[in-house]
Amino acid sequence: MTQLNFLRHAARCLLLAGMALLPLGALATDDSDIRFDVSPGVTAHARLLEDGRIEVGTTRSAHRQQLQAASDEEGHSRLGHADYNFDGYQDLDSSATLGQVNESVVVYLYEPASGAFRALAPPSGANLNCDGFWSLQPDATTRTLTSSCRSGPMWYTDIYRYNGPTLYLFRTMRTAFVDTELLARVLAVDASEDMDVPAVWSTHDPAGKMLEHAISNGLEAPDSNAPLKGRIASVVPVRLPLYSRSGDATTKRYLVKGDKVELLDAADGWLQVRYQNPARDPILGWVKLPEQP
Repeated sequence: MTQLNFLRHAARCLLLAGMALLPLGALATDDSDIRFDVSPGVTAHARLLEDGRIEVGTTRSAHRQQLQAASDEEGHSRLGHADYNFDGYQDLDSSATLGQVNESVVVYLYEPASGAFRALAPPSGANLNCDGFWSLQPDATTRTLTSSCRSGPMWYTDIYRYNGPTLYLFRTMRTAFVDTELLARVLAVDASEDMDVPAVWSTHDPAGKMLEHAISNGLEAPDSNAPLKGRIASVVPVRLPLYSRSGDATTKRYLVKGDKVELLDAADGWLQVRYQNPARDPILGWVKLPEQP
């Protein structure tokens, strides 16, 4: 998701929040009864029922399914469609605004063999920021689904990919709590690098194993088709101890003034960095931030 797309997404959520405050009569009604082409020659008709369900069917059959819709505190919902599994067929979605800015989404994938819609199950697990689907955005170029939710002043993002028919957590983020004043005393982040909202992004395989992590901008998701790249910084002091693990008390390794490092992780006043030694393999280690004065 580029920064422009992120800003558009944020603006959309704020618009939805404003709509949630309007009287019921002021809300648009054309998203409660929709028709769309699932594929050439096949049209779907979906409408919201008063009991919070969706009635949907296609021109392939007279059969009509009844599916559960997303709903806000007052039972309102919106219908839409997109290709959520990148198979060339349009799928059905239902969304509702909760807490003024968070947009809950449920997705029903179209199955061309049966002509029916089935629920897309969101992944679960301890690494998720957003339980369920929120402001879900499909990206056919990277074949990913991006789910974003807000907690306090911060937006959090989970990015999903498919392993066969199963969706899994491909990339996620967590806030990196870094005191920028203390950081500046040991590492100078390149002027071109944005550290306003630092976050540790991580990539996972379908089994949940973390493959890589790096500190980057928390307001802009990294390119899903490229490896993670951490922010680049230069060593400030003449010598900076480089520890094997966070919390270590002694080390024989040092970085020197002007060395360039890549920021990878943050933990309790420590930063994991990677130094690209020109004569050997990259060197990983941890540097300790100064104590508060």
